[in-house]
Amino acid sequence: MGVSPGTELELLVDKPASGGRMIARHAGEVVLLAGGIPGERVLARVTRAEKRLAFAETIAVLAPSDDRREPTGDPACGGCFYAHIAYTRQIQLKAQIIEDAFVRIGKIPLSDRVAVECASDRGYRMKARFHVRGGRAGFYREGTHELCDPRSTAQLLVDSIDAVDLVISTLATRGIAVTSVELTENIAADQRAVHVDTAPSDDLGVALSGAVRASGLTGATARASDGAWVSVGDPVVSDPIEVLTGGRAAGGTLTRHPESFFQGNRFLVSALVGGVVDAVPPGRVIDLFAGVGLFAVALAASGRGEVTAVEGDPGSCRDLERNAAPYGDRVRIGRGSVEAFLMRRRAGPPETVIVDPPRTGLSKEASEAIARSLARRIVYVSCDAPTMARDARRLLDVGYLMVSLRGFDLFPNTPHVEALGVFELT
Repeated sequence: MGVSPGTELELLVDKPASGGRMIARHAGEVVLLAGGIPGERVLARVTRAEKRLAFAETIAVLAPSDDRREPTGDPACGGCFYAHIAYTRQIQLKAQIIEDAFVRIGKIPLSDRVAVECASDRGYRMKARFHVRGGRAGFYREGTHELCDPRSTAQLLVDSIDAVDLVISTLATRGIAVTSVELTENIAADQRAVHVDTAPSDDLGVALSGAVRASGLTGATARASDGAWVSVGDPVVSDPIEVLTGGRAAGGTLTRHPESFFQGNRFLVSALVGGVVDAVPPGRVIDLFAGVGLFAVALAASGRGEVTAVEGDPGSCRDLERNAAPYGDRVRIGRGSVEAFLMRRRAGPPETVIVDPPRTGLSKEASEAIARSLARRIVYVSCDAPTMARDARRLLDVGYLMVSLRGFDLFPNTPHVEALGVFELT
């Protein structure tokens, strides 16, 4: 590209790129820039150069945007890549990221701007994984294995981090080293549970009981490096179905263990669930990548019809079974991979298929099987706009029409954004 690592460039920042960097150009070639805001002129240092692409970091802002703000902590600490950008501008950029992915990758023109629902960018996070070194818990700095202070990011409540620190220090007094902690808490933040990975110890059960008492947890699980497993208390947290559905259903709770996947934003999870519930008409539903049953149980509780929930992770399946039990045949469970379930399924077309895949999106096999199912409606929840746009293109190519697309800022101060798309068979 004509530049090498260490080269300093004066750049005009153009637009956001998926993944967190901004797009700028030098001599007609793309530079992916960290630390800029569209419209700014900056001085940047190249950190990596490829044939037609360079990566750079901002070292000075020559003409700042009105939307630039001072980050609360280390911008490179996990979950802070957009912390230098005013929150209202972040929402605009995330809408642009979704729109660009659908137009550029999916070749899907959008007639309207994508609305992105947002809330507070402080204390929003209900679930986190901490790495532990030398008795200190932290996140990784972007692109490294260096620990940074999670308190500086303001993603988590102070009490949440205090509880994690107490678990680590209490186990340390028993001579037990912790290598990682996975935390989960409920929306109200009055229940917390953790899973810890530790060095081997004959005293692990007693020590973990002490850690639970000291930190006020509902319970905890631990896995030692020699394979030993310990569970103390009731290591789950729960939220009322009424809260999770924004009042669309009443009665019951949804529980989960620390290692199970769950949407992590306490302020927007009910808006996302409500959006999914509202998009599902009465009739048979298949919920793929169902996790602990967030959507499936919400639908059953709101009377939307019979739901088959498919999940492959064993831990999430156990939580799914526990959450589905009160609803009897209204929630049936399919254990195993989504692809295996779709390949063996022989029933008639469902009214709706819900998909909430990992960041990699749907496999080709899953996409083709969903298309063959002839479901009248597909409700697609995604944490990655580019893979969602790719999958949306596949759906449109086999006869579906996208009838709505919206975003939810579940990950403030990061470049990530959740999207919800609804597709109907024409």
